[in-house]
Amino acid sequence: MRKQLINPPQLYDGRPHGMSHAVIDTASATVYISGQVDWDVNYQVSCHTVEGQLSNVLTNLKVVLDASGSSVENLLSLRIYVRGELGEFMGTIAPIIAQFLAESRPALTGIGVSSLASPETLVEIEATAALK
Repeated sequence: MRKQLINPPQLYDGRPHGMSHAVIDTASATVYISGQVDWDVNYQVSCHTVEGQLSNVLTNLKVVLDASGSSVENLLSLRIYVRGELGEFMGTIAPIIAQFLAESRPALTGIGVSSLASPETLVEIEATAALK
């Protein structure tokens, strides 16, 4: 495996956490995207609702996909982590996800969790995609 690290400059610096925003396995043309959260470059959340953070996380995911040479259409799988009981949020997050994914329809798993990257973080999405 030969890997290429992806770290878009408009997102927070993952080096202090020992991570890249994505890694491309150039042998298989697969993009592995680290969990994206609603953090700005100073590691601060910009919204304090699940819906608002989800929209910002999806924007960050698109930034990473673009920087990787991939796209929403090439997503293979998504794992969506939501702080709390996932079922309580399905009615509000499902339409946002469906609009973002459109006809891509990757494999998708939703998971309710008790904690994420920071106490203010409510949503995190990790993904796998193919290159274009």
